[in-house]
Amino acid sequence: MGNVKLLDCTLRDGGYVNDWNWGFGAARDIVATLTRAGVDIVEIGFLRNIDAYTPDRPLARRIEDLNRLLPAANGRTMYAGMAMRSNYDITQLSPYSGEGIELIRITAHDYDIREGMDFAREVKARGYKLSINPINIMGYADKDILWILDQVNAIAPYQFSIVDTFGSMRRRDLERILSLVDHDLDPAIRVGLHLHENMALSFCLAQEFIDKHLRRDITVDASLLGMGRIPGNLPIELIADYMNDTLGASYDIDELMDAIQDHIAPIKGNPAWGYTPAYFLSARYNLHRNYAEHFLAKGDLTNRDINHILAGLDRSKATAFDAAYADGLYRDYQGRHVDDEAALAALRAAFAGKRVLVLAPGATLGGEEGRDAVRRAAADVCVSANFCPDFCTPDFAFYSSSKRFDKVDAAALPCPLILTSNLRAGEAAGARTVNYDRLAGADAQAGNSVLMLLRLLRLCGAKEALLAGADGYRPGARAYADSSLHAHTDRGQSYNAQVAAAMRSIAAGGLPLRFLTPSEYEREGAV
Repeated sequence: MGNVKLLDCTLRDGGYVNDWNWGFGAARDIVATLTRAGVDIVEIGFLRNIDAYTPDRPLARRIEDLNRLLPAANGRTMYAGMAMRSNYDITQLSPYSGEGIELIRITAHDYDIREGMDFAREVKARGYKLSINPINIMGYADKDILWILDQVNAIAPYQFSIVDTFGSMRRRDLERILSLVDHDLDPAIRVGLHLHENMALSFCLAQEFIDKHLRRDITVDASLLGMGRIPGNLPIELIADYMNDTLGASYDIDELMDAIQDHIAPIKGNPAWGYTPAYFLSARYNLHRNYAEHFLAKGDLTNRDINHILAGLDRSKATAFDAAYADGLYRDYQGRHVDDEAALAALRAAFAGKRVLVLAPGATLGGEEGRDAVRRAAADVCVSANFCPDFCTPDFAFYSSSKRFDKVDAAALPCPLILTSNLRAGEAAGARTVNYDRLAGADAQAGNSVLMLLRLLRLCGAKEALLAGADGYRPGARAYADSSLHAHTDRGQSYNAQVAAAMRSIAAGGLPLRFLTPSEYEREGAV
């Protein structure tokens, strides 16, 4: 069996979580702790075309700046940096001086892999050990992998890495790709494995890789507590312990635990990384993870919805995220058309010339003060938005979010329903269904249920809308009256300002608005 090395990528890959704002002292301590733990290779950060170097972030044009993070005594640890062909000018890389960062890991997409090979040659020509890490090896056909291996053999780098960029690799995929690589790659070139946690398989696959006992040297990438671009990476503490147990390695687990406690655990949860269903779905279809993030941020899609949207994504769009294309898929999915003329006629009869009380599910309706404001409201008609309150019976319940509507028993609701056409349960008895795209605005929060209801009221000629429970979002504050409801996105002042701007537009279009309970939207100038 060949030599097995462990590579830590916390500072570089984990930096996607905190925008690389480690702080110089913390980053230096992490490197020193990993060095004391005996980690074989520690990746320090990115070589990038940045405007200006900041010591608190391990991003730099000059490798000398990254070298400032290295401890005086490196023991047996080698240090590495990463450079992506598309965002680093290789002419800025000074020749290897014989000390400091020794290994440069280069990466390129499928659309610039040929240029990536030239980029790799430039790195090697400057005297560094070289690792070639093509992005998303799962996106290549076998014949294309063989072409890459031919190029790699001609360059003769220190290492070639199998990178599961979108976390879509299963055991049989690892078997297939590793068989190609081990058979066609020069035996003198070590093989690395970089895994992601989309399917919660990283530890299993890493063990499988090690247990192959290849007759060549190998490297396993990992990070402290699995920190990395969501959903994260293989946790280094788990694989280090496994290597200690099965290979007789001597990584100091106590040092790894100290680094996690001091620097990583306080970050966990803001945002969280680790397995989540939406990222499993992006991995299932081998797609750029930004698609999952984009659809999650919409806030009104269930995981089932996201699954259906991703299933129909054009494969030519899979590798590089296209926000405009994703928005088009979202609109197409939500914009299922029905004949809504009869529904609109009935709703005009219900709302025209009326003062309408709009109940949103904000936390202010969880207290008596907010509920008293509702009871005192001088309104002709009452409509709730994406929920049905338990302290009063509205005249209508309006639903536009499958995430909310799928959780209710429509037949048990005490009032008639108004639904948007994206809801696949639109055939509910007595429901008035209105086309989704008739109510979804062109603003950033087009699918917000309160905004959609207000647009419906304006369309139906309502005289005025009185809003209760339309609280908006404040960090650390409870968002909803019902504790079972929660936001799946990091909503705050920016979101509030966008909704307030949309409300101003609705009011200017002929529907006066008045807030009955405290609201961040009102503070942002909604009226």
